[in-house]
Amino acid sequence: MGAHGWISAHLGVLVCGYLALFSGVIISQADAGCRERESPNCCTGRNNECFEYTKRKTVCYCDTYCQKTRDCCEDYQRVCQISAIDCVVGSWGPWSPCTSPCGVGSTERSRQVSVPPRNGGTPCPDLKQRRGCFGNNAICNTAKEVAKILPDSFKRNFKDPWRRPHMLMKEEKASYCVNLRIKQASAACKLKLWSAQLVRERLICAECQSDAMSKTDRCGGDGLESTRTFWAAASVPGCHGSWVRESSSEGCRCPLSSVLFV
Repeated sequence: MGAHGWISAHLGVLVCGYLALFSGVIISQADAGCRERESPNCCTGRNNECFEYTKRKTVCYCDTYCQKTRDCCEDYQRVCQISAIDCVVGSWGPWSPCTSPCGVGSTERSRQVSVPPRNGGTPCPDLKQRRGCFGNNAICNTAKEVAKILPDSFKRNFKDPWRRPHMLMKEEKASYCVNLRIKQASAACKLKLWSAQLVRERLICAECQSDAMSKTDRCGGDGLESTRTFWAAASVPGCHGSWVRESSSEGCRCPLSSVLFV
């Protein structure tokens, strides 16, 4: 073989070797790309678990943070950027009612995800918002009332000794009873026998008689269901507390050892 043939053969070997090496690099990059990862192919933010090994045993990443550190896999732009789907959310819903019917509370609203993010797309923004509120329900005025109570010994056929014979008698209205659960009682309540029964978690019956009724045919401070209101013992200085109304009934009489509104 002449010199010309030897040079041609040598060049052929070099070209084939270069092509083989180049092909190996391309195949290595393709095999180690984001497309070859198990789902998900791409990840959002910084995720050190979102990587792949090359045939050279080096690590490349498929998370969005790799664009800052410049260690993305070769096909990151092609696979993750083009196929990335950003999160899409709907409109905000209405604000919920204030958690407190009277006074300081909180309210919140929410929105739903219309399209979830995929392949490294922009993550979803906050789906809930909360803010403070001040409840001013129609029952708030009632909640501020403080009931004045006395023992039931004051209620049996009470006659006003100062009433003149010619004075008109008030219209007698049907009484009603309220069952209330004591939630708090001050230490002063222990000073008298009747008020000593006003202890925490005890259920008592309070009667509203005609003489104690206001123009609305109810006694002030007769309680609210699921809302704590306040009471004070009229004949025991310093005796006061709170209670929660559990039930009521019309045209009734409370049993002995109960209380009445004044």
